[in-house]
Amino acid sequence: MVQPNPENRRSQSQMHPERYARLKAEITAPYRNIRKFFYLGAGASGFIGAFIFFFQVLARHNLDTALPNFALQVGVVAVAMYLWRWESRRKS
Repeated sequence: MVQPNPENRRSQSQMHPERYARLKAEITAPYRNIRKFFYLGAGASGFIGAFIFFFQVLARHNLDTALPNFALQVGVVAVAMYLWRWESRRKS
């Protein structure tokens, strides 16, 4: 069995504190920033869709399809906001 050489390993005291904190945070919640990026993208997409369908509902244009689509887009925005806040609360 090969014994690890203690001189080759870097201890926590030799690592920069901010880098150590960032690595520790990544271990506790992997891919957090990627998930938050997708939440932001889904929220922005839902907001744009809700904006468009809101004015279609306001103009009463294709009300049979515009109203359910507007509700769906508002739901997408609400879910994205919920997941963003949930992710932020888990961080602390």
